[in-house]
Amino acid sequence: VQLQASGGGLVQAGGSLRLSCAASGRTFINYALGWFRQAPGKEREFVAGIGWTNMTTLYGDSGEGRFTISRDNAENTVYLQMNSLKPEDTAVYYCAAKLSVVPHDDHAWYDYWGQGTLVTVSS
Repeated sequence: VQLQASGGGLVQAGGSLRLSCAASGRTFINYALGWFRQAPGKEREFVAGIGWTNMTTLYGDSGEGRFTISRDNAENTVYLQMNSLKPEDTAVYYCAAKLSVVPHDDHAWYDYWGQGTLVTVSS
């Protein structure tokens, strides 16, 4: 499956962004999807994951409470709605996929990765 992330940009602290990740190439509904982020000099960090349906979601410490992951299987797209953004949310955000019912918070578990989209939050 090929993944294309988009929606990053520059936003002020307290603002919102919605990231999108469009998938192609395989049956999208059979894949669990995840969002990760990586800031300069830091390890890749789990943000959120979603299973086959919008009923199964998982959030990392960075995403809990402010971010919402969702998917539209008809559009082959997964979203990450980010609210109340902080400067420490600045990072390259990646989407990832694995043939699975449920997501996982380990980046090594995922088989497919998008190219990343940069989010910059100014103070």
